[in-house]
Amino acid sequence: MGRTPLSWASENGQEPVVKMLLSRADIDPDKPGREGQTPLMLAAGNGHKGVVKMLLGRDDVNPNKPDEGGGTPLWCAVRKGQEAVVKMLLSRADIDPDSLGAGGRTPLMLAAFGGHPEVVDILLGRTGVNPDKLDKYGRTMLSYALAGGHAQVIALLQPLTAAANSTA
Repeated sequence: MGRTPLSWASENGQEPVVKMLLSRADIDPDKPGREGQTPLMLAAGNGHKGVVKMLLGRDDVNPNKPDEGGGTPLWCAVRKGQEAVVKMLLSRADIDPDSLGAGGRTPLMLAAFGGHPEVVDILLGRTGVNPDKLDKYGRTMLSYALAGGHAQVIALLQPLTAAANSTA
């Protein structure tokens, strides 16, 4: 499957195994596997904070490395509503909070479509997130929330949309 032991351990949150593997000089902690997913992406998407912390502590791990679809570790955490991991990633200055992934969508658009109001709120609180950014089809984050039918997310986004319309 093109997967490394580190990727499996990271995906499953096996902190002692990850720690042991990271202590070895012959392990590449940023080696992508299936579909270009790195151990950090797999841990982030599954909410394994301890593993994410270990991997982010390494100089040889790129926290913005995209997979084959353009998703990043932040994208993986946002897609699954992993609030604690999203906060952990966004606490770093080197994380791009407005990166475009699959379909030209930002993490904010992904959180809006997925119905993760807490993650939307976290992203809106981070400098560098453009709530008015359009995807490659010209869609906004509000259109994604509407498409997903997520009332809580829509309620969070409507004041931003009203403010943008009043200044236009």
